[in-house]
Amino acid sequence: MSEIKIYTNESVNIEVSEGLKRRGINVFSARDSGNLGLSDTSQLEYAVLNQAVIFTHDNDFLRLNREWIQEGKEHWGIIYVHQDKFSVGEIIRHLMDYALILEAEEMKNRIEFL
Repeated sequence: MSEIKIYTNESVNIEVSEGLKRRGINVFSARDSGNLGLSDTSQLEYAVLNQAVIFTHDNDFLRLNREWIQEGKEHWGIIYVHQDKFSVGEIIRHLMDYALILEAEEMKNRIEFL
């Protein structure tokens, strides 16, 4: 099994991915990857290409998940939280739990709500 990689789309404060990196978590952002401005579908496709869980505040990914399931497509997981629910520090702590406890295969085609 392999560790979870986390890809943060552009709706997520860059401090989240920077904080996770400082704590040794395998994370990269849309900004790191030069993917600012890509459509949600393209963001999810990029995450799949890199076998990464996508973390987002954008609820369009919940719809995308439904569409992908109906089309028989797979992804490496989606973690969603409304952007006003937690502080940056709280988000980092929650994502660290996912990264340290779960294996990549366990997140496949799964949606998690923080």
